[in-house]
Amino acid sequence: MMAAQKINEAHEHIAKAEKCLKTSFTKWKPDYDSAASEYAKAAVAFKNAKQFEQAKDAYVKEAEYHTENKALFHAAKALEQAGMMMKDMKRMGEAIQYIEKASMMYVENGTPDTAAMALDRAGKLIEPVSVEKAVDLYQKAASVFENEDRLRQAVELLGKASRLLVRLRRLDEAAASIQKEKNMYKEIENYPTCFKKTIAQVLVHLHRSDFVAAEKCVRESYSIPGFSGSEDCAAMEQLLQGYDEQDEDVVNRVCNSPLLKYMDNDYAKLAVTLKVPGGGKKKKPPAAPQGGAGGSQAAAEEDDYEGGLC
Repeated sequence: MMAAQKINEAHEHIAKAEKCLKTSFTKWKPDYDSAASEYAKAAVAFKNAKQFEQAKDAYVKEAEYHTENKALFHAAKALEQAGMMMKDMKRMGEAIQYIEKASMMYVENGTPDTAAMALDRAGKLIEPVSVEKAVDLYQKAASVFENEDRLRQAVELLGKASRLLVRLRRLDEAAASIQKEKNMYKEIENYPTCFKKTIAQVLVHLHRSDFVAAEKCVRESYSIPGFSGSEDCAAMEQLLQGYDEQDEDVVNRVCNSPLLKYMDNDYAKLAVTLKVPGGGKKKKPPAAPQGGAGGSQAAAEEDDYEGGLC
């Protein structure tokens, strides 16, 4: 009974909106502002009646007439609401399309912060359904904040994108994204977080089988105040040495230490699944030469590992 009343109420508002749009000899211009207001009321009534498709249509009409009236901020808000109706109908792709369109309107209106926050919300909505699309939305949101010199907000969103890129195993892109994060944290002088980003970089590069890039990340981090002598630095030096020497015990010990184990889940998984090259066998020190063939053979085995991986 209540739903039927709400639906009737919605149709009454639509009738009023259409009346506002009519012109005559005494009314030359449609009253877009009043029409938008009536469609907004109709949308709420449909929403309360759980008629989400009709509510979406009403919000889209509201946005259309706000746009005609040059009220872009209100138009964008209405499109966001249309997106929410699609979300309630589990039509996530359409929901995101409306929210992205709304974010462009916010930028056009001169409210980029609102645009970035809308993209962030859209990213959270789509992440359980499409991690790839969530990455795109978080990156767009980060770019909007970065263009406004809002680096703290930008880097937080970039961090979300980096973690999802790791989850997707798009490791080349993840490495570039983490480097960008690290540069931003350095710029805002958040040095301890730079240390954590160095660990993430090393793990990503080692999973890419790029020991040289991993080593370079650590070497470059020596210029960050406080890195040299930190537990992060010591752990990465040990990890790189163990990896280079194919010492499975050292690598496992570092990767299962609390420092790495309690990182963000996607990076912690990189740590616990890292394998040393060469089949993961620990390199044994050569036995003391006893003369004859045995000593020569031990020396030859040692030479096989000379120079590590580089």
